[in-house]
Amino acid sequence: MIKFTNGYILDKDFNIVKKDVLVDGNKIIKVGICEEEAEIYDLKGNLLMPSFKNAHTHSAMTFARSYADDLPLAEWLNNKIFPMEAKLEGDDIYWLSQLAFLEYLTSGISACFDMYYFPEETAKASVDFGFRTVMTCGINNFKETVEKLEEYYNLYNDYNELVSYKIGFHAEYTTSLERMKEIAKVAEKYKAPVFVHSCETKSEVEGCIERYGKTPTELFDSIGLFNYGGAGYHSVWVTDSDLEIYKKRGIWAVLNPGSNAKLASGIAPVTKMMDKGIKLAIGTDGPSSNNALDMFREIYLACVLQKLNDNDAAACDAETILKAATIGSAHCMGLDNCDVIDEGKTADLIVIDLARPNMQPINDIKKNLVYSGSKENVLMTMINGKILYDNREFKGIDVDTIYKKSQAVIERIG
Repeated sequence: MIKFTNGYILDKDFNIVKKDVLVDGNKIIKVGICEEEAEIYDLKGNLLMPSFKNAHTHSAMTFARSYADDLPLAEWLNNKIFPMEAKLEGDDIYWLSQLAFLEYLTSGISACFDMYYFPEETAKASVDFGFRTVMTCGINNFKETVEKLEEYYNLYNDYNELVSYKIGFHAEYTTSLERMKEIAKVAEKYKAPVFVHSCETKSEVEGCIERYGKTPTELFDSIGLFNYGGAGYHSVWVTDSDLEIYKKRGIWAVLNPGSNAKLASGIAPVTKMMDKGIKLAIGTDGPSSNNALDMFREIYLACVLQKLNDNDAAACDAETILKAATIGSAHCMGLDNCDVIDEGKTADLIVIDLARPNMQPINDIKKNLVYSGSKENVLMTMINGKILYDNREFKGIDVDTIYKKSQAVIERIG
């Protein structure tokens, strides 16, 4: 057992309190005064909080970090990314994913919602590393099949406690209507939510309206893709009609402000979403379009870009976005047992160093995390009760091999 003591915790009600937390195996078994015999983790006045969950990413795209920058989305994707992706092999995905996992740890991220190919390699990389991964399919007209999607769904939801799988596809503009209807049938069969890139760019929405007379959201809803909920990754160019569907169907708006800003895709109408009670989650998007896998940067951008967009410094309260990056993202990903610090919950936890200049003096810790916090402040990341990163050092991980293997991929396909 491990007892976290002598510091603050961000509790299940999202309040900062001084309590002990006792972890046994992979579970939090007590919150309060803990007198049981246990290994002591002295917080030294720092903050223990639920980890961040990255609700949208493409982890293995570390291969293209800083490879195709300063380009608009369509040119970046079609002329640079797709040709490089065609050269990737399964073993590449294993090492490239683990490279992303290293970066996630440094940012206090314990789980990612990964849309990519070679799921068998992603799953193996997750289990071997000790990282939590929720996978979804990037099926489109060119890669994967609906039969494979269903096969993956059944296989990887009974694979390992660190791995799960959700139904999804790449996007409307890469997927035929016939194929989307087939995916909707699979979702109906399992009464499952569907996750998809949606309304990322203005041209995407305009193209969909030209093809079908509907926005992507309206189209998805009309063919039953959202009957059991799901999420729209990006959700930048959403209409009032779209948001009514989000509300009705319980669709998550997964915000990716860093990627959307870098690709000049736009700013999601977060204030309007909040006003309508739309469920919010936060993701970094992939390391080839962001390019960092840094949740602190995402939560900062989510807040300040909305203030700029609304011309209102009071817009988009920091605590709402902090909740979105922890509790919201966890629920979006189906990780309901990893969402908060509470008895019986899974121990996916991080320690934030408050004894750093950017966190002093202590006035409002939650707002400080959003507006001045950084990866510098992550002292420890625990996943499933196991500490993988502590005192800013990786524990039991062969970092040099991951770096070498990842670089070898670039030298082969570049």
